[in-house]
Amino acid sequence: MEIPVYNKQGEKIDRIQLDEKKFGAPIRTTLLRDVVIMYEANMRQGTASTKTKAEVAGGGKKPWVQKHTGRARAGSIRSPLWKGGGVAFGPKPRDYSYTVPKKAKKSALYSAVALRARDNELIVVDTIQFDIPKTKQMMDTLRVLGIYGESCLIVIPQKDENVWKSARNIPCVKVMTSSALNAYEILKPKKILLTRDALEKIQ
Repeated sequence: MEIPVYNKQGEKIDRIQLDEKKFGAPIRTTLLRDVVIMYEANMRQGTASTKTKAEVAGGGKKPWVQKHTGRARAGSIRSPLWKGGGVAFGPKPRDYSYTVPKKAKKSALYSAVALRARDNELIVVDTIQFDIPKTKQMMDTLRVLGIYGESCLIVIPQKDENVWKSARNIPCVKVMTSSALNAYEILKPKKILLTRDALEKIQ
């Protein structure tokens, strides 16, 4: 699979070949689904909490005698059946995070990149560098590449403060390094903008 390489002016200057062993395999949608669910589960706060009958204040006294009132039996005003009572089987704080094997994560990343490349949603540029942080320069670059106004992930080979600061005020644009990349981040936005060096690091 070959992908065109553009410069910051939007001109096609080269083509880059994706590793056929990694990106040429059939796209594993089931694996992608499993990995995305894992990343979403790991992001959950898990702080939802309710009080049980034992934890709600009050309810120590029996509301009325057991027999001879003609009413249903009641042992506490904090029963889950009563208004203001505890919650039966409600949520408690818990850790939802889990992991999948490293090979599965890597395979899912390759499948995600191949999927975006197949759908023409992956754009490779020769380089993205700015002398000073300038949002307008980043907006102009996205505009000439035809992706301004869409959700976009910019992937660079290493941390670059100028690139990050230039993109942080643009809505729906996120900057990541290639080492932090995963299948979830690749599948989330509409467009992926990779530098040539970042793509080579992934390969």
